[in-house]
Amino acid sequence: MDGITIRFTVNGIAWELTSDGRRRLVDVLREDLGLTGTKVGCNAGDCGACTVRLDGDQVCACLVPIGQVDGRAVTTVEGLAGADGTLAPLQAAFLACGGAQCGACTPGMLMAADDLLARHPSSSRGQVLDGLGGVLCRCTGYTKIVEAVMASGEAASEARIGSAAGSSVSGSRAPETASAPAGSAVGARIARLDGVPKVTGAEIFADDLPDTSALTLRVVRSPLTHATFSVGDLDAFTTAHPGVVRVLVAADVPGANRYGIYETGKDQPVLADGYVRFAGEAALALVGDAHVIAAIRDEELPIAWTPLPPVLGISAGLDPDAAQLHEDRPGNVLIEGRVARGDVDAALARSAATTTGTFETTFVEHAYIEPEAGMARVVDGRVEVWATTQTPYMDRDELALILGLPRDRVRVIPSACGGGFGGKLDLSIQPLLAIGAMVTGRPVRGVYSRPESMRATTKRHPSRITATFGADLDGRLTGVRFHGDFDTGAYASWGPTVAHRVPVHATGPYAVEAALCTSRAVHTNAPPSGAFRGFGVPQAAIAHEALLDDLAAALGIDRLEIRRRNALRVGSVTATGHELQASAGLSACLDALAPYWASLMVDARAFNSRAVATGTPIRRGIGIGAMWYGIGNTSLPNPSAVEMGIEPDGTVRLFSGAADIGQGSATVIAQIAADALGVAVSTLARTAPDTDLTPDAGKTSASRQTFVSGNAAKLAGEALRRQVLALAEAGAEARIEPTPDGRIVVRDGDATSVIELRELPVGARGCVLLASGTYDPKTTILDESGQGVPYETYGFGAQVALVDVDTEIGTVVVRRIVAAHDVGRAINPTLVEGQVEGGIAQGLGLALMEAYVPGRTDNLHDYLIPTVGDAPTIEVILVEDAEPSGPYGAKGVGEPALVPTAPAILGAIRDATGARITCVPATPDRVLGAIAAAGG
Repeated sequence: MDGITIRFTVNGIAWELTSDGRRRLVDVLREDLGLTGTKVGCNAGDCGACTVRLDGDQVCACLVPIGQVDGRAVTTVEGLAGADGTLAPLQAAFLACGGAQCGACTPGMLMAADDLLARHPSSSRGQVLDGLGGVLCRCTGYTKIVEAVMASGEAASEARIGSAAGSSVSGSRAPETASAPAGSAVGARIARLDGVPKVTGAEIFADDLPDTSALTLRVVRSPLTHATFSVGDLDAFTTAHPGVVRVLVAADVPGANRYGIYETGKDQPVLADGYVRFAGEAALALVGDAHVIAAIRDEELPIAWTPLPPVLGISAGLDPDAAQLHEDRPGNVLIEGRVARGDVDAALARSAATTTGTFETTFVEHAYIEPEAGMARVVDGRVEVWATTQTPYMDRDELALILGLPRDRVRVIPSACGGGFGGKLDLSIQPLLAIGAMVTGRPVRGVYSRPESMRATTKRHPSRITATFGADLDGRLTGVRFHGDFDTGAYASWGPTVAHRVPVHATGPYAVEAALCTSRAVHTNAPPSGAFRGFGVPQAAIAHEALLDDLAAALGIDRLEIRRRNALRVGSVTATGHELQASAGLSACLDALAPYWASLMVDARAFNSRAVATGTPIRRGIGIGAMWYGIGNTSLPNPSAVEMGIEPDGTVRLFSGAADIGQGSATVIAQIAADALGVAVSTLARTAPDTDLTPDAGKTSASRQTFVSGNAAKLAGEALRRQVLALAEAGAEARIEPTPDGRIVVRDGDATSVIELRELPVGARGCVLLASGTYDPKTTILDESGQGVPYETYGFGAQVALVDVDTEIGTVVVRRIVAAHDVGRAINPTLVEGQVEGGIAQGLGLALMEAYVPGRTDNLHDYLIPTVGDAPTIEVILVEDAEPSGPYGAKGVGEPALVPTAPAILGAIRDATGARITCVPATPDRVLGAIAAAGG
């Protein structure tokens, strides 16, 4: 197979190359032809990101040897658009419908859909689900993708009809990004501003960076859960393997060989120094020729392992006889959290009804479609790092400590981020790339394999929660006692955040007289648990929503009604003593759901009557879950800065360091800024995040960017508007119209003035006018009892789930979810809906199928995430209870969207069968066990 000649066409262009016929088609497309639109998510045919069409049929390019392509035709995502840039109707539909979020799966989705529509131009929903079933998406929840494909099919059908009637339809351009006139961008369904590269394959992710001179990084990781190790003769090893330029060990770390989120929690080594605490921890790193280092077998590596007894699970971590994994953390307890208000014992004692339950969750993997990747180089004594990240400035500061450099000698340039959900808040590949570049003097690039990504990166915290809830005869909560232990794994990561956030949210979004809520983060020899869409709140919600259902049953109160009676409202005081001043829209969400709740209840009861009559084992149930979520950091500074300027040619430029990981912040912040300045979004140009070029907008997490960076953008836009109006000597209501010939026309009533921009001196960031805005939410430090104001505002929401349970085999199918979320103000309704739909899909995975088991589910074949066929019908209701402190009333929704989904599904299973699920995921065996325990 070596050196055979292969002739084939790609997107209509003929190619001839000599290659090893066993090479993967995806590698030839990306490395030889430069067609990086085809993405690599797993290299195992599991995710479908690399889907292309081969002689018209969709295939995974990672599974096709190039030798099988001889004489055949390949079509990639780059071949869909016209030569003049005209988008295919399918691509335009993805933009218009919001079918692309992070963009990592989008090329594969488009090619699968292109194949489907070629065979079934007017596809039914069932055909669309079948046609897209081989491609995974972790962001969208699939709803808008399905809508886009069906809309494209309908458009194509109309085009054929029009052509038959004598008209001609040649294609479609992307939806106008400035369809909203000046001053009306907020609230408009503007197409994603960064959407065109996502649907054309032009988006550059970290593994797409073209630099053929770069060396390649391969990390050597511990195969053992707990071990010591020794390193052999490195000189002999490199001599025996020409092409290995350097083997990096702990001693090569030039600065601090420790990193972590908190100043007091920097406990994770870049490279372990003879001792590892989890399987997958980095011990060595090879830097050299890609083919050489990939071919080295594990047994050739100069490293010897000595196993130690592992500490696995919360109980083992807390065992007094367990090994102490960190000397400064007695009992393996990283940190504790506490919120205490009122006399809980007395409140529970006088309750008309009480209920207690213990609930467990397991590790959950982020499973973003883009694995960790990046490249580093040294330029004029400075280290530059390109990488997929949610937090460029935190990366820069951490790298400076690791590299022993001042911050101004480190530059971080985020690539497009193919999904994050919290998993790309921690450092991963970045420090090893940077060290490799420093010690070799050459660029170094690397990408994690899918198994490596899953072994080495953070997970959602497993939890064991025991709680007691009490209520009076009217169903109003009297007292809550809650304790949660969380497996924080080998290192601290975001364990302190989870331990502090959970007690604040443990009562649920309800008013309660007294509460004692505590938590612990416990070290074990598991992979580090970090941030994952909710910081522990989804786990707590499973407990508090199940117990509220218990109280409703005990007191004979409808499950929606008991939530309405207890809902936090304006004027309510939370368990931390925070009196809510504005925007607490849970009651409005429940009111919006009430008609659906009633009709779906009737549907479920009628279905079950028929099932009993016919002897069918399927039972249908309905469940409800409610939530609240504090926006931003818990009782910590949370600032964001945004700058906005006008360049000499009239371009209005937005400088924001907010990483858009698919949620749409690049578009939302621009909409806010445009309205604040009073111009159309089309006049804005965006400088993408870059620690040299953009101010620090903080991390993309905790559902904070719309609220915090949005506020900063609004302040920047308003400040820039004042500058322009002052130059024109115009009033506050004047209209501002930048022109492409270097002017600003200002119309103030009947008066018109013109500002000649090229006559103004150019200042900072190349602008003639520049303004900045900074915003930091108003919070207070919580005292020893957890009393204070942990967040300036909260998101609220509730969801209703309709499920079918097969009582013979234990399978659960979610048929429908109706979600009502208080978002304050929907800056871009399409993007907000997409966040809710994506959160629901992840909540479904948490409830029913996702369980990461180290060493067993290190791939997307054994680790199950929802496919398009698992996605239920979703209806999103946006409740706009304006937050006065938010930009135009907006709050965040990224994490709130996930929190109530699992509780609603678990409640629906219980409604259908009587089975109380206390350990998720609710796999068939657990469902059958719970049915049996309930006497079913």
